[in-house]
Amino acid sequence: MPEFLENVVATAHGKVNLYLQVGDLRPDGYHDLTTIYESLSLSDELSLTAVGAGGGVRGLSVQGPRTVPTDQTNLAWKAVELLVAAYRDRGFTEFPEVEISIRKGIPVAGGMAGGSADAAAALCAMERMLAPAYGAIGRNEMLSLAATLGSDVPFALVGGVQLGTGRGEQLTSVMHRGTHHWVLAMNSKGLSTPTVFQKLDQLRQERTMPRIGHDHELPIGPITADPQRLAQALANDLQPAALSLLPELRRTLAAGKAAGALAGIVSGSGPTCAFICADMEHAHQVADALIDDGVASAVTTATGPADGVVIQGQTWQTWST
Repeated sequence: MPEFLENVVATAHGKVNLYLQVGDLRPDGYHDLTTIYESLSLSDELSLTAVGAGGGVRGLSVQGPRTVPTDQTNLAWKAVELLVAAYRDRGFTEFPEVEISIRKGIPVAGGMAGGSADAAAALCAMERMLAPAYGAIGRNEMLSLAATLGSDVPFALVGGVQLGTGRGEQLTSVMHRGTHHWVLAMNSKGLSTPTVFQKLDQLRQERTMPRIGHDHELPIGPITADPQRLAQALANDLQPAALSLLPELRRTLAAGKAAGALAGIVSGSGPTCAFICADMEHAHQVADALIDDGVASAVTTATGPADGVVIQGQTWQTWST
């Protein structure tokens, strides 16, 4: 059997959508998106261990919420099988069987792309395990594979600040400076991303709803360097749908504003609420106030932008070609 690495540990980061403009429903079931992603310091750690021969996944375990699936429906499991299939298409036939272990640090069903981060980590870890024998897949094919797993998975590979178009998978790097300080207020009830999109479609059918592109500029370039200007640009077309499905989020957003946050927004499809703050001290003050108000199941601070997938101190961007 070829010489593969026996164990690979990868770290992948969550995200916040600084700006999320949602178009109408497309014939393929997706929506056209224009979004600005920012990766955050909150991360999941994925460990891939070779336990035999034959290829595929023997099992998956999760340290974290019990709601995370541990079978073939988990995106990380799918990612490993997809990566192996890509190498099979190149003519390779021998592969290790692996076990996957995930330590969750990104909220589950919180609109922060935790599942997508795990998929990205699994793709990179499996590539790194096989690369000593078979070489790397390469940047373009990895991004293509990532896109088949989910719209946010390519961004989880790359990290940083990116403009996402199409259904979010087409990425263009956005120049940025400095560090942003966030407070994240989680809600244990969770929201399904497809359900939030369906609710948005329903609300648009029932009444005329303003779309953020009419009165908000894309927060790119110098805007991302200044938290005050970034606060003014934060916008999310999915927020009305998330608030309709989970009205208690209104109280969370109001509490963050009352606590002095520069601005607050529902992160992606929710229900996590993200608050931009002036600096680290300000973020801790806002977080303490939200904890005291009891408006969230958990509250944490984070910084951004962070890297994409990291293995042994190297980002995916470093070794991809």
